[in-house]
Amino acid sequence: MRKSLFLLSLFLFQILSFTLTCSDTDQSADTPSKVIDLPWSGDPNSIPELMRAENPVASPSAVKGGRIRFYSHQFPKSLNYYLDQFTTTARIFTSLYEPLTSYHPVTLETMPHLAKSWKISPDKRKFTFYLDQNAKWSDGKPVSADDVIFTYDTIMNPANATAVFRISLSRFGRPIKEDEFTVTFEAKEVHWNNFNDIASSIFILPKHHFEGKDFNKENFEFPVVSGPYRIVEAKKSRYIKLERRGDYWQRAYPFNKGKNNFDQIVYKVYNEEAVALQAFKKGDMDIYPVYTAHIWVEETKGEAFEKKWIAKQRIFNLKPVGFQGWAMNSRREIFSDRRVREAIALLVDRDLMIKKLAFGEYDPTNSYYPDFYLGSEKNPNTPVQFNIEKARKLLAEAGWKPNDKGILEKDGKPFTFTILDRDKKTEKYFTVFLEKAKEVGISANIDTLDLAAWSARVDKYDFDMTWAAWGSGVFKDPESQWHSKYANEEGQPNLPGFKMAAVDNLIERQKTEFDLSKRNEIIKAIDRLVYKEHPYVLLWHLPSVRLLYWRKFGQPNLPLGIYGDESFATDYWWYDEKNDSDLKKAIEEKLPLTEYRAVVKWEK
Repeated sequence: MRKSLFLLSLFLFQILSFTLTCSDTDQSADTPSKVIDLPWSGDPNSIPELMRAENPVASPSAVKGGRIRFYSHQFPKSLNYYLDQFTTTARIFTSLYEPLTSYHPVTLETMPHLAKSWKISPDKRKFTFYLDQNAKWSDGKPVSADDVIFTYDTIMNPANATAVFRISLSRFGRPIKEDEFTVTFEAKEVHWNNFNDIASSIFILPKHHFEGKDFNKENFEFPVVSGPYRIVEAKKSRYIKLERRGDYWQRAYPFNKGKNNFDQIVYKVYNEEAVALQAFKKGDMDIYPVYTAHIWVEETKGEAFEKKWIAKQRIFNLKPVGFQGWAMNSRREIFSDRRVREAIALLVDRDLMIKKLAFGEYDPTNSYYPDFYLGSEKNPNTPVQFNIEKARKLLAEAGWKPNDKGILEKDGKPFTFTILDRDKKTEKYFTVFLEKAKEVGISANIDTLDLAAWSARVDKYDFDMTWAAWGSGVFKDPESQWHSKYANEEGQPNLPGFKMAAVDNLIERQKTEFDLSKRNEIIKAIDRLVYKEHPYVLLWHLPSVRLLYWRKFGQPNLPLGIYGDESFATDYWWYDEKNDSDLKKAIEEKLPLTEYRAVVKWEK
């Protein structure tokens, strides 16, 4: 399943459609709360050693309090991430529930979370976790081995809509309860990602709350949580409000100092991007990540920007960069020939599109793992440059010849196909391509659906060509996207139906490679093979994060950390009373604020 589909500019997934107008204000959502932290009664010696250190990406100046209002482009159909992998859902759910372990934000080493420690067997197949006995649910009950096993059982239950998570968990047998706070997983096969798949990717649920309920209907009310926030209000199609827990079990852990600072986080819903932007400019939202070049270039003008009340900040860090492109469905005869797919790519004038339609904001993508080549390392893949004559030649070699009307035909059938689209804003790019395709005798049309209908069609691979955007991870696992065994299994990320034995062999080889640098070399080899087959028309990527925000906040020195995106703000920024006071005074007196860092670059 496309867990990371649209995690870039198009952010996001299968959701229901609702309406909202800009004039609709929510006083409830805009009323800041004040959370009082309760005294921590635990034993300081019981805090895991790694959690006693300072967090290097947090600021010692951070304070608790205030609120931050974020933009959600649609109201989620569920706030249960196991049922709906929408980005807003993910951000909320992972504020409510926690994994066994997490990653250090700089070194990426494994850090304790619900588990205080762990043991891995010499054969790398058994994983024993020792739960932190300080870990408590919000109703005071301890987090136990039974909760871990219940979570596994819930995900693996075929009656639950959790199939996307069953892929990785299927490599394990049912976990064994060693005692109340110790649980062991045993893998059926060795895989470098086995530990991460159970330790940091699965968020533990409270058995005593969910047991006996229809999990597929557990969508919006989560009264028992373990994480630093809880949901206090959710108004359909309007907003979702979280409140910091003053009794969060890890609140006294030194590593969390400077983290989870906002008393309130509000996700405000606007179905129309233009409406959302105007709401942000009016001050109805605090932070606005920009995924559209037009907005970044053309819509960031006016007094609030000129007087620097709103920051326009571009941030370069090591956030993983995915790819976006037009998937060509090789299950369809028309795209089954590699030469045809390459010809289609040659008819796409990316340089023109980037320059004329995207304000020169992007870099052309020439790899399915472009973040490997953002530094000094040279990309071995030859860029596909617009070349209409070469496209004609390849099409002819593939048996497509023009008839007396100039239309390409093969075996008496015309070269015609349909582009499945989900966003009117992308039609301008397809239109440029369609003009060039027509020149060589190709007839294509665009069928634009709403997101739910588009997703249903794509899940069944019922398309000729479609636009898809994929996120990436620091640790890359190519299996579900490129392994042939997923080419015909509905709902998997292998949209083009890619199959190649050499790639399958490399994927199998990387499974047992625990050295990250060696594994990345295997993935680069996979990339070179896949790239030459042209399963996608690769488009472009953005090597930075573009943020707009009202200057009422404090930030760490690295505003998004080393690997983070805009969601980092909800974890590590804080409400700064002085900044807010200065901002209000500047607006009232029509005065400019001081300079800020418009471009932030992480340097090793």
